Amino acid sequence: MNKLDVLGCLGAAAFLLLASAWIPLVGPFFSLLTPLPFLYYTVRLGFYQGIKLAAIAVFAIGLAANLAGQPHTFLFVMEFSIVGIGLAELFRRNFTIGQCLFWATVMMLGVGTIGLFFIGLSRNMGPVEMVLKYLESNLNETIRAYESANNMAGENALELKVYAQAFISTISWIYPSLMIVGAGFALWLNVIVARPLFRLRDLKYPDFLPLENWRSPDTLVWGLIASGFALIVASGNLRFLAVNALIVILVIYFFHGLSIVLFFFNKYRVPPWIRVGVYFLIIIQQLFMVLLAIAGVFDQWVDFRKIHKRSES
Repeated sequence: MNKLDVLGCLGAAAFLLLASAWIPLVGPFFSLLTPLPFLYYTVRLGFYQGIKLAAIAVFAIGLAANLAGQPHTFLFVMEFSIVGIGLAELFRRNFTIGQCLFWATVMMLGVGTIGLFFIGLSRNMGPVEMVLKYLESNLNETIRAYESANNMAGENALELKVYAQAFISTISWIYPSLMIVGAGFALWLNVIVARPLFRLRDLKYPDFLPLENWRSPDTLVWGLIASGFALIVASGNLRFLAVNALIVILVIYFFHGLSIVLFFFNKYRVPPWIRVGVYFLIIIQQLFMVLLAIAGVFDQWVDFRKIHKRSES
């Protein structure tokens, strides 16, 4: 570890962490890549050197954030550094991409929950209560800004507040699944972006199964059936768990369906501009997301890519 390594990790982590405030629209996506510098330098320098480098970067960023009046930034950068180092260790053990994402998501949620717990201590709130209060305060600020910008008053303003309350009520019902899906997506993004970066720097990247051949576990369908059945007949906490489990499982099946689309894109050599158009339609049109999730569910029987047939032969 030398000065260039320290400056590189520190500068990259600080830039990515602050990208959401500096870069409009796409800034939050850059912020999701904050674990990447810690992953890269841990793989390059080794586990123990990666820990030392992460400690220096976390201390420097935390000190600067504290001087800038943002002390909680220290907890966020610490969480991302732990996740990056953990991903490097998962890479070293040659886990599958599914196992990497599963254990890294568990790690990220665990560290994040602990961080929220310590932040909540200063405000006499629990982690869940603090998250919901944060969402509610931000939503109220957005409503006030929208009302002042559009000179809304009377029934229109009241109707907007009713919709906002309904939104908060919905979020409070499904926030665990949103946190799981958000953490999983952020880690998936880091794993995908790490591949060209590692190859550019001649670093060992895990020999993952090609994304076009990825499929969810066959046993996951029993979780889908159980959560769907519980959603119909259960109530209270059991229904709460069923709703969140169902959302997470359907998102997994959505990515299963997306891998099927990627398989046929590669098979028929679809031009990049068509691929971008299709991905854009999938993002803006929820119907395509539903269709991809359904395709992922039925793929284990229909076998669209003939994976079972090829493995048997």
